Amino acid sequence: MSNLMRLKVFAATLICALVLAGCSTATGETNDSKEDEQNEQNDVQPIAVQGAMDVEISALLDEMKDYKEEQHGNYTFYTGKIADTPVVVSRTEVGMVHAAASTTVLIEKYNPKAIINQGTAGGHDPDLHVFDTVIGTEVMNIGNMRTEHLDDEQGMKPDKWLFMSTGMREDGEEVEYESFESDPELVKIALSVADQYKYGEVVEGKVGSADFWNREIDRIQWFHENAGTSVEEMEAASVAQVAKGFNVPYLSVRTVSNSEVSEDNIEDLETAGQYGAEYAVDIVKAMSK
Repeated sequence: MSNLMRLKVFAATLICALVLAGCSTATGETNDSKEDEQNEQNDVQPIAVQGAMDVEISALLDEMKDYKEEQHGNYTFYTGKIADTPVVVSRTEVGMVHAAASTTVLIEKYNPKAIINQGTAGGHDPDLHVFDTVIGTEVMNIGNMRTEHLDDEQGMKPDKWLFMSTGMREDGEEVEYESFESDPELVKIALSVADQYKYGEVVEGKVGSADFWNREIDRIQWFHENAGTSVEEMEAASVAQVAKGFNVPYLSVRTVSNSEVSEDNIEDLETAGQYGAEYAVDIVKAMSK
C-alpha cells in the first residue's frame, strides 16, 4: 500500500472515531439531561389534599382529570396536577385511626409540602348553617377525656367530664397540646379565596374531632360552650397531630353537612362534600401562585 493510501485510510479512521465520540458525548449529555430533569421533577413536593370518603374527593379528581391511582395498605392515593401544581389526593377513610395511619403513609411516601384536610362536618355553632364552610384555625381531639371518681351506683355525669391534653415528644422533651393550630399562612391563603365560595358563608372556627357522631342537642351545646367548637368530624385532630409530629404545614377546612342546633332541616353529605372539595381546589390554585 502506498503512503498516500495509508494516509487516506488513517484520515478516514480518525474521522469515524471523532464522529462516534461526538455521538457518544451528545447521547451522554442527553441522557444526563433527562436524568437531571427527572430528578428535579421528583424533588418537587406536592400539595396533599385529604378527604375521608369518595364524596369528599370526587371534585378534586375531576379537576385533575389525568391522575395515577396508587394503593398503600388499605389507603388510596391519587397523584396528578391542579393548575400545573403537583397534587396528591388522599382518601383517608373515616375515623381517627384511619386518618392517622393514612397521613403517616402520605408523608412517608409522598413528602408533601403541605396537607389540606377537608371534608364534611356536623354543626356545633347554632349560627352556622348547612353548606357553610369553616376554616379550622384550631383543631381539637374532643374524644380525649377523663372522668372524676364516682362510687358504685352514683351514675354517670358526662357534663362533668374533663378534656385531656395530647402529649408529644419534641427534641426529646415532652410537650402537651390542648389543640393544634392550622398553619397561619395556609389560613391566609384559604381566606384569600373565600369570596369564590358561593354556597354559604366561610368563617374561621374550631374543629372538634372524635370517633363519635353527636346528635344530642345538650351534648352538642356542651361541646360548643366548653370546648369552643364550631363543628365536629372524625379525622382532623389526628391528621393535625401527625402533621405536627413530622413538621408538615397543615390546614383544616370543613363544610357543614348537617346541624342539630340550627334551624336547617336538611342533611346532605354528598352535596356538602362536593362543595367543600371545590373550595379546596380554589385553595390549591391560590397556593400554586
